[in-house]
Amino acid sequence: MEMTVVDRWLLPEGVEELLPAQARQVEAIRRQLLDLYRGWGYQLVIPPLVEFTDALLIGMGRDIDVNSVKVTDELTGRMMAIRPDITAQAARIDAHSLCSDDVTRLCYAGSVLHTKPKSLMASRSPIQVGAELYGEASVAADIEVVSLMVETLHSLGIADITLDFGHVAIFRTLADQAGLSEEEETELFEVLQRKAADEIASVINRCIDDAVLGEQMLALSKLQGDVSVLHRAANLFAGAAPGIIEAIDELQRVAEKIQGRYPSLNLYFDLTELRGYHYHTGLVFGAYAPGCGYAVANGGRYDDIGRVFGRARPATGFTTELKSLLNLATSVEVDGDIIFAPYREDAEQWKQVQQLRSQNQIVICGLPEQNVNAECTHILVDDDGRWSIESID
Repeated sequence: MEMTVVDRWLLPEGVEELLPAQARQVEAIRRQLLDLYRGWGYQLVIPPLVEFTDALLIGMGRDIDVNSVKVTDELTGRMMAIRPDITAQAARIDAHSLCSDDVTRLCYAGSVLHTKPKSLMASRSPIQVGAELYGEASVAADIEVVSLMVETLHSLGIADITLDFGHVAIFRTLADQAGLSEEEETELFEVLQRKAADEIASVINRCIDDAVLGEQMLALSKLQGDVSVLHRAANLFAGAAPGIIEAIDELQRVAEKIQGRYPSLNLYFDLTELRGYHYHTGLVFGAYAPGCGYAVANGGRYDDIGRVFGRARPATGFTTELKSLLNLATSVEVDGDIIFAPYREDAEQWKQVQQLRSQNQIVICGLPEQNVNAECTHILVDDDGRWSIESID
């Protein structure tokens, strides 16, 4: 079929371009956040856009695999994937490229590509920014990462935030104790994520023979709400496996510290919130803002993912997406005045223009027959060798 003019500029569904005004704001947010992370000691890394699938996707779970766009490397014949997430790349850099035994803090910002959007209005080509902390297994590392995620949103003027906490170890421990097969665990996991009460009870009755474990799993499905959920969970699992008790204790410690640092935050707990379940190992968390039906930032602990790269390391981190933040940010530092210099073949004017640019001013040099650009706010004026900048009314 012959390609029409429309076909030539039509972008794939869910893939968009950023025009100058939006691009300027997104770049301002990117710089602002990377400077914030640098202030916390997080070092910037820039992983490649494409890698071999056995390095990029291994250990990340099936949901990441199916959301990856794959291509064949013409040089080797091996399968490659355009990254759908940067977390695994940061883990590879920590485990293999840096190979330090010390605590390592890394941050990044770059485009990723998904086969399908994560939600109805989501982009298939988001710009992901995030921070990861490696080499520290204590809850103190989780508290730092959650705090940095909060600071990320606060720095952009997003103040009315609800933090949603969960812990995958509770469900995973109960599933292991119940001896669920991989298929049964997956089925139960899926109905728990849908919060389908009747289906949850049906799957538990069919798959879990131990009455006590069945009751605990059913009770787990109802543990959602404010901090009182943790007290209910502590009572419910008082005699449960140590891993469950430790998970509840971690949630309580994180909640106490975060609430102390940020008293105005809303804290919500959902012990069946298992985002990233296939590779997360502990605390998971997300941040929600008014008017958004999705988490504007999320993260969690994913210990030992570096094992597939030859070195297991404790790990925790979070990610967010710049395009999504653009619609929520209220305090973004963008370019201010733009000065127009009318076209002149004049060495003195050129010196003035360069001096202004050296002072971080934006100066657009006019071309022959060009009028003042619409975006310009000021004009460079020469009054018998005396240069001044005048406002454009």
